[in-house]
Amino acid sequence: MAQAFIADLHLTAERPEAIGLLQQFLEQAQGRIETLYILGDLFEYWVGDDGAEEPEFAPVISALRRATDAGLAIAVMHGNRDFLLGSDFAKRSGCRLLEDPTPLSLYGVPTILSHGDALCTDDHDYLALRTQMRDPLWQRRVLSRPLSERIAMAHALRHESGQATYAKDAAILDVNPGAVTALLDRHRALRLIHGHTHRPGIYPAASGSGQATRIVVGDWYEGSSILTVGPCGQKLTPVADFLGAVADVISGENE
Repeated sequence: MAQAFIADLHLTAERPEAIGLLQQFLEQAQGRIETLYILGDLFEYWVGDDGAEEPEFAPVISALRRATDAGLAIAVMHGNRDFLLGSDFAKRSGCRLLEDPTPLSLYGVPTILSHGDALCTDDHDYLALRTQMRDPLWQRRVLSRPLSERIAMAHALRHESGQATYAKDAAILDVNPGAVTALLDRHRALRLIHGHTHRPGIYPAASGSGQATRIVVGDWYEGSSILTVGPCGQKLTPVADFLGAVADVISGENE
């Protein structure tokens, strides 16, 4: 079977079509892929596992649970929006939480998985905020607040983030090539798969181990994006083309 990678679904009750697409995809994926890797920002926001029963999140967790109970392995990485996903979410959904970055050998190719936000090293303001939000003490303080207060905080942060992103030069919002090379070299990898930038594509990357590849999995806003990798290659396609991509990367008819 093949492996599949998605990122930046940003699921929220405001976008029920994206939730429906994930539910359909999870049904198609069963028996066709070995592991689904979700590389961050599965949710538009996550304010703690005690909010899992909120109507906004419950359908997603139920869909993940049905898929994992049916035998589909699902691994979820924290993103910059859902970095508070914890062990209770993992138990409820049946998913495994991934470290960022995660190295693995993918059909013989040494590969690194990442959300990608830590590679945007030119965005100094964001990296400072990221450091604060990933601090365990800061997280404990936030999680000690009432759920309703945390939800209000998340909505406020979404608004502030949108304004800040709009005001920044597009170049600093992308990954830094030097940071990419450093990550590849640290793990002696030849392929990096990440999300976050919403700039899907397959790009060359510099590496001391040889010619490397950086694959960006796109977001699920105006479209959808999935990377399918098998023994005969890889394909980055819309989710609607998933079944054809699986056949291609297994049979060898890949681009």
